[in-house]
Amino acid sequence: MNDSHEVRGDVVTSYKNAPTRTVTAGGVTFAYRELGPRSGVPVVFLNHLYGVLDNWDPRVVDGIAAKHHVITFDNRGVGTSTGSTPRTIQEMAKDAVTFIRALGLEYVDIHGFSMGGMIAQVIVQTDPQLVRKLILSGTGPAGGEGIKNVTVLSHLDTVRALLTFQDPKQFLFFTRTANGRRASKEFLARLKERTADRDKTMSLIAYSNQLKAIHRWGLEKPHDLSAIQQPVLVVNGDSDRMVPSKNSRDLARRLPNAELEIYPDAGHGGIFQFHDQFVKTALEFLGR
Repeated sequence: MNDSHEVRGDVVTSYKNAPTRTVTAGGVTFAYRELGPRSGVPVVFLNHLYGVLDNWDPRVVDGIAAKHHVITFDNRGVGTSTGSTPRTIQEMAKDAVTFIRALGLEYVDIHGFSMGGMIAQVIVQTDPQLVRKLILSGTGPAGGEGIKNVTVLSHLDTVRALLTFQDPKQFLFFTRTANGRRASKEFLARLKERTADRDKTMSLIAYSNQLKAIHRWGLEKPHDLSAIQQPVLVVNGDSDRMVPSKNSRDLARRLPNAELEIYPDAGHGGIFQFHDQFVKTALEFLGR
């Protein structure tokens, strides 16, 4: 079934062929996938608003899994995972730590995209000993500018997408320039590469709870990020409408050990539009 490029021995090297597994902890059965070499520090991916296992760009996952053990998962109440989705980023972070520890992992790198980047910021503050390095893409700090508007933007762009028979991600993740439109179509095509054993779509209740959590994060007082000593790679497009790009600059400025990469003519999904460049930068950062 798998060709030799995608499975070497028992190591899965292609996300589209990674089996969906489950682990139960804290009263939740978490669905997850893993691929790449089993040695070294694993990279745990934390997903975006309304994101399930199949919403990760296979070019990004496969690119990082070429050198690292990558783990993606559905947090509580998302996709195939059981339980009800929390309404705070802090509770989501607790669930993510429960999942990581359930796999027997004591030390991980974390890549948090969008809402996942908010969860990652909490984890590194509550469980600093668990985290070696952080990649924060398309995200912002607690109380960051414009984050409380994600709910309104998401609703508007979902309606806009329905009226034009398009996917909301084309509006939310990409610019409306020629480059952005082309990148969005290519990205959506890549998300369909996996044909078997696809994840369940998220429920509207889970989506609503996630929106509440992001809204609360946007209204929080800014956290003191100066205690975060781990190396952090902050990445975004220069025209992020969902989590305005200035939040990425703000994060990079306030984190003591951060570097920043901003992609031109790119939106919230800049890491997907510039997947080759992002993977190269991420591998270099994780490999140090």
